[in-house]
Amino acid sequence: MAEAEVNYASVVFKSNKQPPPEAKKAEETVYDEVKKKSESTEQTADTNAGVLPDKKANSRRRHYQLLACCLGILCVILLLGLIAACYFLATLSRDITELNQLNENNTTLLAANRNLTNLNGKLSVDNDNLRRERSNLTVQLGNLTQNYTVLESKITNLTTQNQELREHNENLTTQNQQLKTEKNILTEQIQTVETNCIELNISRAQWSIDAYCPKTNNVRQCNACQEGWLLNSPSCYVIHDAPPPEQITWEQARANCRGNNADLVVAQNQQEKNVLSGYSWPTPGNIGYWIGLRVEGGRWKWIDGSDLNEPSWIAEPTEGQCAVSVHNQGWKSVMCEEDKRWICTQKALTV
Repeated sequence: MAEAEVNYASVVFKSNKQPPPEAKKAEETVYDEVKKKSESTEQTADTNAGVLPDKKANSRRRHYQLLACCLGILCVILLLGLIAACYFLATLSRDITELNQLNENNTTLLAANRNLTNLNGKLSVDNDNLRRERSNLTVQLGNLTQNYTVLESKITNLTTQNQELREHNENLTTQNQQLKTEKNILTEQIQTVETNCIELNISRAQWSIDAYCPKTNNVRQCNACQEGWLLNSPSCYVIHDAPPPEQITWEQARANCRGNNADLVVAQNQQEKNVLSGYSWPTPGNIGYWIGLRVEGGRWKWIDGSDLNEPSWIAEPTEGQCAVSVHNQGWKSVMCEEDKRWICTQKALTV
């Protein structure tokens, strides 16, 4: 190795954090200056190689130069370390401040999170309640819809019924008017009938007097029965011994008797039955005479509404059957629509 060669020691400091760009740039600048001075020293030594200075003076000078270089590098390194320490402390302080701020923010966020959690739980409960209420309201809405449909149908029916009632009311009003008119007509007819009845009663009274008390040589002589009627106290009888062309049904025979203020003959006991049998004159074919007995409701009934006391006097009742009295044969059951002779009776006049 040449005498002028200088050995340099490098010292490297490491920290947990990289130095800032400014410190790194300053370190590189110092390193370049030291390197230039070393190269300049080597060139000077090479130039003066042929000259033999004093070895001690050169050695002392080299030691001084090396010491000065080391001190410069050490100052630079200390300066860089100080700058790095300041930067690290500033960064650490800022990080601690940020950490404290983050802790405060985290505490605030935790509190806000707890509040939000509580609020979320409350909102979940409210949401469940609202869902249940919605479900209930949906059911109520369905029921109301059904009720509305039913009511709408009823309203439609009532509207139709109302229209029908209006039409019926109009018809009733028309009928009422017609009935009033008919009432007036009937009132007039009733008055006419009453007048006619009065006249008829007078005529009947006169007829009764003439019938029961005929004049003979302008002298009236009253009898218990009308002329032509047979007396068998307490009743009078008339036998309509009509020929076949003039024979009539049971209803017609009764109407004929009523027209003479009488009715078909009734026999409630054996004595009356014997009297009736005596008046049942023999006729060709013995077809018999209508009496006031017919079947009603499955039973034999007299025209006065009483039941036949002796069922053995005639056959079993059959609907549509009436009774006839036949000479020497008793009573027979025949159809009421057949044509027969008939016997009428009325109370005898008592004077």
